Amino acid sequence: MLDAHYAGDRGPLFKLAVVTAMLTIVTLGIYRFWAKTRIRKYIWSSVNGGQDAFEYTGTGIEKFLGFLMAIVILAIYLGIVQMILFYFGLTLFTAPETPQQALTQMFAFYITVLAVLPLIFFAQYRARRYKMARTRWRGVRFGMEKGAWGYALRALGHWIATLATFGILLPWQTFRLEKYMTDRTWYGDAQFRQDGKWTALFGAARHIYLAMATLLAGGLAGIVAQSDVVAALAGVVGVIWFMVGIVSYRVNAFRYLTAYKILDGRIGFAAQPETVNVVSTLILGGLMVMLISALVFAGLSAAWFVVMTPAALMGEGAVFVAGLVAAVLYVLALAMSGSLALVWVIQPVIGHVVGTVTVHNSDALGEIRQRAHDSGADAEGFADALDVGGAI
Repeated sequence: MLDAHYAGDRGPLFKLAVVTAMLTIVTLGIYRFWAKTRIRKYIWSSVNGGQDAFEYTGTGIEKFLGFLMAIVILAIYLGIVQMILFYFGLTLFTAPETPQQALTQMFAFYITVLAVLPLIFFAQYRARRYKMARTRWRGVRFGMEKGAWGYALRALGHWIATLATFGILLPWQTFRLEKYMTDRTWYGDAQFRQDGKWTALFGAARHIYLAMATLLAGGLAGIVAQSDVVAALAGVVGVIWFMVGIVSYRVNAFRYLTAYKILDGRIGFAAQPETVNVVSTLILGGLMVMLISALVFAGLSAAWFVVMTPAALMGEGAVFVAGLVAAVLYVLALAMSGSLALVWVIQPVIGHVVGTVTVHNSDALGEIRQRAHDSGADAEGFADALDVGGAI
């Protein structure tokens, strides 16, 4: 049996996040591909399975080139969609002059959004495939088979089914999509397999269902009793419960799906993350980030008013220098705020989850051999272009 643990610290990651965020701002966003790569390298290297750390081998330049290629393809795709809409008299680029034109323009907007949805799901699969292809452990690389379009079509169908059933089929969606990706994932020459049953995830989703029932019951009670207070109270309770329920569902679904993952037909896994730990980290860490950020920005605002009055009396040159210094400090504060979220929220959650993972029959890992490099595992171009690749 092999236990995993996370060895990352707040200090080094915070320093790395601030520096890379500043470079990203200075380069008008271009450095973000290298920034994400450096942060991933740190986090991957902090995850240890036994005595062996993971290794991330992706590069910033391949992510940047993949992004440029995706932008070109996305522009052509959306251009074709707009040409088709224009053929049927629908367009997004003219100001509506009548209510009918406003309605048709809204219809065209929703069609455009729906046309992009398959690309978002396509990007999610390709992003995961890229990260797998660029991850190594014990000198052996992970990998995923091609299947992005198959995943996109399945994800679209499952989301439609989930929305049509008001969330009842969410467990089916979660299980089937995870199984599709897991069954196409490899570690060296050994293949993963997702076992289990989708109906077992109903228990994990119970808080989501109860929150939705609370919102519905509160709305009906408010109508019957003609009381806005009852409806508002039920709405507040229901929304908070729903948000906590989403976190609880993801944690418990992860536990179940991990317990039924099999590698090479004989290596098993277990994970025991606690919902209370994750929720408290999200709440307390989020409050800490907001408090520190608010104090920093409040201090900068106060300093601005204090400095600008004498600077105005000294002339335009002093005003320019003071404004330049204030702009630099403001940019630094923005970089610090995002970095705080990384070290106070994201890293603690990763550390908690990783620390609960156990590999059963780990001796069999020594029999797994290297696999060939995955050709066509692109650098998350669509994920970055569609802003679904921002997560670590």
